[in-house]
Amino acid sequence: MNYLSFQKGCSLLLVLALTMLSCNTTQPATQSSTSPVIKTEVPVRAAGQKDVLRLTADPIPVVRVGFIGLGMRGSGAVTRITNIPNVEIVAICDIMEDRTEAVNADLERLGLPKAQAFYGEDGWRELSALPNLDLIYIATDWKNHAKMGVQAMKDGKHVAIEVPGALTMEEIWELIDTSEKTRKHCMQLENCVYDFFELTSLNMAQQGVFGEVLHAEGSYIHQLQPYWGDYWNNWRMDYNRKHRGDLYATHGMGPACLSLDIHRGDKMNYLVSMDTKAVGNPAYIKETTGEVVTDFRNGDHTMTMIKTEKGKTIHIQHDVTSPRPYSRMFQLSGTKGFANKYPLEGFALNAEDLGSDIVSPSDKFNTHQFTPDHIKTALMEKYKHPIVKDIEEKAKEVGGHGGMDFIMDYRLMYCLQKGLPLDMDVYDLAEWSCLGPLTELSLDNNSAPVEIPDFTRGGWEKLDGVKFFQE
Repeated sequence: MNYLSFQKGCSLLLVLALTMLSCNTTQPATQSSTSPVIKTEVPVRAAGQKDVLRLTADPIPVVRVGFIGLGMRGSGAVTRITNIPNVEIVAICDIMEDRTEAVNADLERLGLPKAQAFYGEDGWRELSALPNLDLIYIATDWKNHAKMGVQAMKDGKHVAIEVPGALTMEEIWELIDTSEKTRKHCMQLENCVYDFFELTSLNMAQQGVFGEVLHAEGSYIHQLQPYWGDYWNNWRMDYNRKHRGDLYATHGMGPACLSLDIHRGDKMNYLVSMDTKAVGNPAYIKETTGEVVTDFRNGDHTMTMIKTEKGKTIHIQHDVTSPRPYSRMFQLSGTKGFANKYPLEGFALNAEDLGSDIVSPSDKFNTHQFTPDHIKTALMEKYKHPIVKDIEEKAKEVGGHGGMDFIMDYRLMYCLQKGLPLDMDVYDLAEWSCLGPLTELSLDNNSAPVEIPDFTRGGWEKLDGVKFFQE
């Protein structure tokens, strides 16, 4: 090699080195304006319309409830709510008449009056229009969630919607605008927020046990082959066939976002998503129906990374077909410690950071491993979330995913009865549900980063952290 070639080579290496250095330099929390981020629209809030952050409504001493959708989730919710004082089940609705009959038979067996029953394609509209309802509880297939929620609020009712609360950005903004205009609560029924471990970890995070929480993880990993046939008219498989992305993100998003105070001091800025090819579900369809599927959209495994305004990150995964143990992959990683639920439930902390009420002089452990079992037990007791202390045993007795379903329903009714802000609001619904359409947008554009809108339209800094209110 002559000197000139050598000099040119060195110059090229220098340019490459400087480029790599630039790429690895710490960046501000918001992405550079030169980055190819796909922008998303934020509709202008109508004149006179205000946000519903920590919305309160007049107390409802006896909450009168109407249920729409009486399949797997809805029928169980009716039974759970019969265990909550000062709640009346006034009306029920399903597309199939026999389901309404079965639920009314259950109510009669419990010594309760039968509910007014509606059924058929438009029965839900009749239920929504009833004057003697305070809350409508929606547990239908996904594609009907948003339109039913919007109508319920327009009909003067508070609304609770099963997950995901909406499927498109248009639906999300319509729910937000309707809640803001009507001043009615619109809560997504995200039960995983109320898991005992997740609640304890949230309480620990809020009390600084983990230091500053910088990263959170969550997922929905659940092989659904044994359950696909239970979905009415094959609606869930059809949706996975027609769409790609994280279509069921809220179980992972809920605990992660609350632990990072999303829209209560921080906000999500953008996401990037990747997926595998589709193998498992097309194979299932061929095995069960004989159809050879070549147009299945959703990959077997989807992973999404999210960056927040305050420089924190979230990792969310979705997989409903792979032969893997069930996992919500809940993790919190802070500057002083770590919480993990799957596959091993535990905490990683330094002994010297914990009080004498937790550790004894003989306890020697650090963050290189999980704390001993007796330390984990002591932590779970010391940091038990205040909202479950009086209802823990009842929740475990009634059940619903170990009791978290009952806690969710109890808290909803409690806050309505007392006139308190709900634990989750319409902006939580928007932030957790938006992963469906926005990850699809990222994937269809070669995993491009996609902006996550500020659904509060400027209000995300008004609140100082997550708070579950008690009287």
